[in-house]
Amino acid sequence: MFSTQLYDDLYTYFHKEYFLPGQRQIIEDVLAGKDVLGILPTGSGKSLCYQFPAKKLSGTTIVVSPLISLMTDQVKQLKATHFKEVIALNSFMDPLERKKVYPHLATYKLIYVSPELLQQKEAMYWLKKITISLFVVDEAHCISQWGHEFRPDYLRLRKVISDFGHPGILALSATATKEVRKDIMHHLGTPKMEQHIYPIDRKNIIYDIKKRNGDKEKTTYVATIIRTYHIPIVIYFSSRQTCQEIADFLSKTIPDRQIAYYHGGMEQIDRTLIQQQFMNDQIDVVCATSAFGMGINKQNIRMVIHYHLPAQLESFIQETGRAGRDGNSSVSLLLYSDSDKYIPKGFIKRELPPLAKLSYIWNKLADLYANDLPIPKNDKEIDHCFHLSQTQWRFLFYHMTKHGMIREGNIIYDKQHWQKVLYNIKSVISRRMKQKENKLDEMMEWISEDGCLRKKLFEGFQSTYTIPDGHCCSNCGFQYTNWKPILTETKKGTKPWDDILRKILLGNDQTQ
Repeated sequence: MFSTQLYDDLYTYFHKEYFLPGQRQIIEDVLAGKDVLGILPTGSGKSLCYQFPAKKLSGTTIVVSPLISLMTDQVKQLKATHFKEVIALNSFMDPLERKKVYPHLATYKLIYVSPELLQQKEAMYWLKKITISLFVVDEAHCISQWGHEFRPDYLRLRKVISDFGHPGILALSATATKEVRKDIMHHLGTPKMEQHIYPIDRKNIIYDIKKRNGDKEKTTYVATIIRTYHIPIVIYFSSRQTCQEIADFLSKTIPDRQIAYYHGGMEQIDRTLIQQQFMNDQIDVVCATSAFGMGINKQNIRMVIHYHLPAQLESFIQETGRAGRDGNSSVSLLLYSDSDKYIPKGFIKRELPPLAKLSYIWNKLADLYANDLPIPKNDKEIDHCFHLSQTQWRFLFYHMTKHGMIREGNIIYDKQHWQKVLYNIKSVISRRMKQKENKLDEMMEWISEDGCLRKKLFEGFQSTYTIPDGHCCSNCGFQYTNWKPILTETKKGTKPWDDILRKILLGNDQTQ
């Protein structure tokens, strides 16, 4: 296909006149039938790299997406631009509605699915009936054991691709080191993917690090920032409790700003409400955990603050990249105190099952087998039986299934084989723990950097970095007295989003 035709189609389908860096090259390779790995900075329009081919290819494009909010937001945006042949299949969709949709999947050009749904027999039964031209793995770093948001469910995608008859593959991410990129291709079974790797730093983002003595000084500093600048701000926390407490404190302390909190412990409808209010400039500041942000395509976020120390540079870069998507000057502010490193250390220890507990879990599984009892399924049962979190159990369940301890949800008992599996899993956990600790060490090294923060931040991801036209970082002389961001007024008098959301979910005649 000639590039001139691509531009004509771009305007016809998406009302855009030009491609952002990397989009055209990726799209051309996808349409040529090549398997592609694309690394583009956050906010660079990765979604167009599969939405455009979905319009052009004869069959259906499947997009594996890790978050329901990401799917919902993109489906809404596409339908608003007259791309109607799109749907999201996930756990938030009513099961009866899914059953009605399944027989008509062939009518959709673009289908978003969660990785968990692809493990359901009914979903796979219907998806295998349609012609799939392109299989997209969004946030592809989730498939890598070295990625910062590793999810075992992503490791099962290789079999799904095989079940679909090996359609074209497109894997996309905003942050992936050479090691992670190699791991992505390995787990997808596509070692010869066409790679399009673009610089992930953005010259309009200013990097600022401030040391403070404890949370009280951090909170005081954040309050000063919010009072000084009427701009959209996202503040990231490692703790749900602290996130909520600081949001409540700031709301009382600065009543003329609209401040809310967002974390994974909230109901889905409440999270959606906060997200939509922030997108609509009805909320000025969102205090959030890492659950907020993926797929939030808000162009005018002027500051991203990290109240707690991130556990690795990859997640820091991805969260920071949500600022300044419109290309205007924005700030990434990291606050830290000497004791902060103990918070991510604790998360690292809790992410995977403790080595000392594995023998206990093996004995519990043997007891279940001996008494012909099923494997626990929900969070409460898993916690009661194994004393593990859902994340820890999902990691173990994947590896036990991979090594034949569990087959189709049933325990396959073989004492000698189980001992070999135990040794193997202990080795995997030890390697991943060490890798996580190394990532935290990299974060600490960056905080202690005396030279340019921008140069140091991106040296592990790319060979060069972009020298900004204006402010660079706090180590290169940035001062807030010289920063003049574009201000954003909170919208007044608009219809409350809770009313709109209630109509969407309950129907126009059930809003009382």
